Amino acid sequence: MSDTDTAVDARPDTAENAAPETKPELGKATDSAVEQSTPESAAGGTTEGGGETRGAHWLRLARKAALPVTALIAIAATTAAIILGVQLRDERRTDAAADAALEAAKTYAVTLTSVDSNNLDAGFTAVLDGSTGEFRDMYTRSSGQLRQLLLENKATGKGTVLDAAVKSASETEVDVLLFIDQTVTNAASADPRIDRSRVEMTMQLVDGRWLASRVYLP
Repeated sequence: MSDTDTAVDARPDTAENAAPETKPELGKATDSAVEQSTPESAAGGTTEGGGETRGAHWLRLARKAALPVTALIAIAATTAAIILGVQLRDERRTDAAADAALEAAKTYAVTLTSVDSNNLDAGFTAVLDGSTGEFRDMYTRSSGQLRQLLLENKATGKGTVLDAAVKSASETEVDVLLFIDQTVTNAASADPRIDRSRVEMTMQLVDGRWLASRVYLP
């Protein structure tokens, strides 16, 4: 072998020995770029355990917090409905009591102002039967003197209720205002006389009956 051949063989084969050119993997580079440009990354939404974004995490917490608030609102609405129902029930009961007491007061006013000296016992019994409390005690104490006065004057009277209204009412006590005409005759005057009175009467519910506990002429 000549020196020239040796020199040729010793030269490096640049084409074969050169390191292979590294080409970029287009698919991976594209995927990375897409991931970096997603809305969550742009909004700074980092992921928390299991890939949940921060926005989704707070939304989940907000929903959990909303459940107790909704329950409280439901409870408050139910309580308000119950209170309103009780109030309406009480109002209906009071109205019914007022109506019943008003009718009882009008009937008792006629009993109280209608007297007949020829039948005093029946009249006095009816007055006591429709009364209670303070008024019953007062009428019982004065009935003897009243009886004597009616007999001496041969007096009679007939009452008529012109108008009546409820002043105040509860389920067991009602105040009534009445306007009454009483036609009176006696031995001293042959002509009937009309006495007009304004009467305040308190009715109390006793054993299912409305009775007069107070009678007042203002």
